[in-house]
Parts: sequence; structure tokens; C-alpha cells
Amino acid sequence: QVQLVESGGGLVQAGGSLRLSCAASERTFSSYAMAWFRQAPGKEREFVAGISRTAVSTYYGDSMKGRFTISRDNAKNTVYLQMNNLKPEDTAVYYCAAGISVSGLRRGDPGGYWGQGTQVTVSS
Repeated sequence: QVQLVESGGGLVQAGGSLRLSCAASERTFSSYAMAWFRQAPGKEREFVAGISRTAVSTYYGDSMKGRFTISRDNAKNTVYLQMNNLKPEDTAVYYCAAGISVSGLRRGDPGGYWGQGTQVTVSS
């Protein structure tokens, strides 16, 4: 069982930056692909970014490209999401997820692990 704990959310003005972190309890963290998703009130969950087990490959949702950067530190069992030039439409609860592959997480394949989420609010 992998436990994921997100942190770093908060309130920021439009144009500002935040860095989210997701710490995993599992010592085999490096065997999992990781991803960030978000969900705004009344909207479906949206893929934000994903990173392969060795960080060779990264993936982004269309509206995040060029503004968000996902990275991971396997020695610290942590994945990060650097968010720059934030917009009010980025307001959502951001969730960290671990799974066999980023594509599997995006499909919602069974066997994935999810954190409790961290709130990001961007004011205009």
C-alpha cells in the first residue's frame, strides 16, 4: 500500500507561482510512474502532468504546457509540480497519483494510489 501526502497548496494571485510536493511512503517509489490531477468544483477530474519511473518522459495537459513542470526525486520518494504564471482557472484541488504507468493513471486503471489532495486557489 502506497501512501501519498501532498503539500504546498495555498492562495496565490494570478501570475504567481506555487510548488506542490507529494511524498510517498513506499521505499520502492522509483518503481511507480507518478502524476498530478486536479478537480475543480462541478468539473471532472483533469490530468495535469505525469512523469515516468526514471523521469525520462514527462507529459502535460494542454493548458499546462509551458507553465507547469513535473519532476521527481527518487532518493527522497517525492514528486513535485512547479506551477508558474497561475491563472484563476487553475483553482482546484490537486491530487498526486502513483501507478504502473502514466497512461494507466489517465485511464483510471485499477491498482493506482491517490493522495488526499491539496487546495490551490488563484485569485484574479
